[in-house]
Amino acid sequence: MKAHPKILFLFLLFFNISYSIELDTIKFEISSPRIVLKDIPFQLNIEAHNSLGKKLEDFNDSILIKNVSYLNSVDDHIYAKFNNGKITLENVIVNFTGRDEIIIQYKDSIFKKNITSLHGILSILPPLLAILLALILREVVVSLFAGVWLGAFLLYDYNLFGGLLRVVDHFIINAINSTSHVQIIVFSLLFGGIVGVITLNGGSVGIANLVTKFARTARRGQISTWALAFLFFFDDYANVLIRGNLMRPITDKLKVSREKLSYIVDAGAATVASIFIISTWIGYEIGLIEQGLKSIGSNEDAYSVFIATIPYRFYPILTLIFVFLIALTKRDFGSMLVAERRSRNEGKVTRDGAELAANLTAISEDQPAKNNRWYNGLIPIFVVIIVALSGLYITGTENLKLNGIQEYSIGEIISKSDSYSSLLWASFSGGLVAILLSVFQRILSLRKAVEAWFNGIRSMILAIMILVLAWSIGNVAEELHTADYLVQILRGTIDPHFLPVLTFLIAAIISFATGTSWGTMAIMMPLVIPLGHTLSIDAGLMPQEITLILHGNISSVLAGAVFGDHCSPISDTTIMSSMASACDHIDHVRTQLPYALLVALVGMLVGDIPTAYGFSPYISVILGSGILFLFLYLFGKKVD
Repeated sequence: MKAHPKILFLFLLFFNISYSIELDTIKFEISSPRIVLKDIPFQLNIEAHNSLGKKLEDFNDSILIKNVSYLNSVDDHIYAKFNNGKITLENVIVNFTGRDEIIIQYKDSIFKKNITSLHGILSILPPLLAILLALILREVVVSLFAGVWLGAFLLYDYNLFGGLLRVVDHFIINAINSTSHVQIIVFSLLFGGIVGVITLNGGSVGIANLVTKFARTARRGQISTWALAFLFFFDDYANVLIRGNLMRPITDKLKVSREKLSYIVDAGAATVASIFIISTWIGYEIGLIEQGLKSIGSNEDAYSVFIATIPYRFYPILTLIFVFLIALTKRDFGSMLVAERRSRNEGKVTRDGAELAANLTAISEDQPAKNNRWYNGLIPIFVVIIVALSGLYITGTENLKLNGIQEYSIGEIISKSDSYSSLLWASFSGGLVAILLSVFQRILSLRKAVEAWFNGIRSMILAIMILVLAWSIGNVAEELHTADYLVQILRGTIDPHFLPVLTFLIAAIISFATGTSWGTMAIMMPLVIPLGHTLSIDAGLMPQEITLILHGNISSVLAGAVFGDHCSPISDTTIMSSMASACDHIDHVRTQLPYALLVALVGMLVGDIPTAYGFSPYISVILGSGILFLFLYLFGKKVD
């Protein structure tokens, strides 16, 4: 049966009209954070789509957005106009707490999106709880877990049991669902394997006997540990793990407390890597600086700015000087003095009941004196260094060539290198060499050497658990916008000359609360560069003064971020320092915190404030060193 032409025509006409109407139906896709903080700015994105989900590029109408407003606005709504089918709104806030809806009104149509708002003070509770419990209970795993649980409780509808499950299936999984995090875990485990082998084959004792020829006293042992920080300048993780494991048998023999060892190890990690002109930190730091300079239209070279800011980074510089002064004068104060006197007088390098961050008893075994050969310990360590540096060079040059760059400096090579892959190659190569040395010299059988390697890996499990929980609480802080809240409440219009010291203070607080230096730099750098530039111009400063404030702000972000990386109990390098030194993690944090606070205070008073007015940073470093020495002389007491 054939269809009547008129009926077919009417059918096709009806279908085309319906299809056109369907295509012309406008829907708005609203994108915002699932959780926002009251009166804290966030970004709101809106796209116009047809009913089939295709973006309407030619849509340029205006809409009314209710229940949101701009920062510092008295209205409770926003009028906005589409540009090529999209609206991006910065500095949007809500002034309610609890659940509500963002409402979009377009002509007679209404579109809604559910949103949950919390009071900003709640965002700092999870990291604050973790830090306080860690200092009070001295149980870092329990403390970190409690902080993550509290964060999950706040983020998931105040459900205690549901929040507990989210700790496992969301935060812990996300913490290890990062390539760089997995690489750090594997690197740490593989390095633990190296320690296991060189401990069992007598290499550690051989190194201790060799170094002890110079480090025959507690003072020399501490100075040696400090000096090695500059040898492993290229990466903070490698710096911590190598120095801690290398020097621990020596400092134990010299009755230096594990608390002092972990402080010296920790104080020479991020401080060196962050200020050295070649390290795995440079690419990240330069990238942030370059992005910030572009935001203010500056033509300065980012690497040149990086070099120019080094003398203004008073916290890491003065920290390195302070460690040397403590070792040289043999003076300590506070809880560190108590720990050192316990170790010297009672021979206890750790306090009774201490929970060591690495279980070294599983990998220790006496070897005949003839097998305690120093090169069995040093050769694997040197292999780690050589392979790591070679990996940085190879990956850096390959990436530069892929980008069509044929001429490059060492700094550019390091900045474009794959540091994590290089460290993985290095730790695996070092473990392989350690096993081969042990087997070929018939010190250990192949089975024994492999068992020692696995025992070394097992000794790192507690530290890895702490590390994963530290990353988890970092994710909690990110989802709760903890850093945004801290920045917002501390930000204000001030004299631009005081901006560097305030920037250091804010960066130090954020890095301490969140335990991440790189995260702090990523948060702060895009804010302080344009803020300092704008305030300096508004104040009518000369171009030379504007540049001085700009460099001071950048250096303060980098230095303040190192503060938290150095002394926060939830920082990865702080945890790794406890691990490499086999120190109780809370004892490490508790004893080093007064030292870190003292150096930070001196750096702000004699560095950040006067240099913003043109004072020489080199004179500031000299003055700061003199004040620290005077403080040790007046308030410190000799351990021996």
